[in-house]
Amino acid sequence: MVSRMPAWFTFALITLLLWGLWGIFPKLATNHIDPRSVLVFEGIGRFVVTLVVLAMIGFRPEMKVEGVSYAVLGGLIGSIGAVFFFYAVSQGKASVVVTTTALYPLITILVSYPLLGEEPSARQGLGMVFAMIALVLFSVEA
Repeated sequence: MVSRMPAWFTFALITLLLWGLWGIFPKLATNHIDPRSVLVFEGIGRFVVTLVVLAMIGFRPEMKVEGVSYAVLGGLIGSIGAVFFFYAVSQGKASVVVTTTALYPLITILVSYPLLGEEPSARQGLGMVFAMIALVLFSVEA
């Protein structure tokens, strides 16, 4: 019996591909312009995609204060993270910076336990240990 891949997994693989490619462009950009300028122009790129997608589907946003507040906070935190990412990639190797910052789910896992009640399993805990080992291995210059 052949099982069908769930839709979320297909979307996750597409994200993996696109974000893997995305990791190259900030380095190329910071080879030519400063990290602050990269932030501005990446923001314009995101804004254009957002407008096109929303226009294509005739989207009207929900306006619930709590949800909007969390979404705006997420955007602020993500954008501040992007500023630091652009500075890191402008000074380091894209392959190392992208891999190091891609371990951000460790923070999500650690924070989601007290805030969301999502307790990691023993296997996930072991995965976190290996991810931290990977972080050390990637961050130490040979």
